Amino acid sequence: MEKLIITACLTGAEVTREQQPNLPLTPDEIAEAAYQCYLAGASMVHVHARDEKGNPTQDYAVYKEIKEKIEAKCNIIFQPSTGGATWHTPQQRMQPIELSPEMATLSMGTCNFADDVFMNTEENIKIFANRMNELGVKPELECFEKGMVDTALRFAKKGLIKTPMHFDFVLGVPGAMGGELRDLLYMVESIPADSTWTVAGVGRYQLPLNIAAIMLGGHARTGFEDNIYYKKGEIATSNAQLVERVARLSREMGREVATPDEARAILGLQVK
Repeated sequence: MEKLIITACLTGAEVTREQQPNLPLTPDEIAEAAYQCYLAGASMVHVHARDEKGNPTQDYAVYKEIKEKIEAKCNIIFQPSTGGATWHTPQQRMQPIELSPEMATLSMGTCNFADDVFMNTEENIKIFANRMNELGVKPELECFEKGMVDTALRFAKKGLIKTPMHFDFVLGVPGAMGGELRDLLYMVESIPADSTWTVAGVGRYQLPLNIAAIMLGGHARTGFEDNIYYKKGEIATSNAQLVERVARLSREMGREVATPDEARAILGLQVK
């Protein structure tokens, strides 16, 4: 079985300091959180930027500062979000792609997102995918339900997405697919055999799906974007605390954890 790739999702676009007092917001805080997650066993960091007031931003300059600060500390894979917040325009959401990161997320469809709608038309997905191809950015295909997997397969057939593909199953979002084990198995069984996949379980689904990913040979995402608790009723002290648990459980189950360069090899990225 391949070594486990742990992705740390540090901040997200919805979580606030009122909900999670340890949430990193500034470029310095996000870079330090990324470094601590690297030390704990993460090989990739999924980044949402915040502005000076702590609000979600897709501003190129802010992402550039975060990227440079992280790279000065360690060689963890920097993966910016092109999802942003639900109210960002497609043009705003695309800005981090211009940094030519090794990877970036590519959401594969529209879904309800709690009391809002996360809009991703096929035309906009095509625009995002084409720009990633032009800049050599590998997309992590965010799929919130099975129809989005089907869209990814159609895009790959047309040559708009290169293979082998890497999927991120985002499960447990209110308004989209649930986060039970049967939901994950359905998604995993729906992708090509040469694909790689990560699962992001939201809220109470995070730890069970982290464990399922370890057992099934997939990869795991953990962090404050998806879940702010270490266990029921106990706020996590840091993103690194959540990463360390996944790394420890994986090793105890006999599966080693990938370094950033080992993760690059697994994902088909250029090893630094």
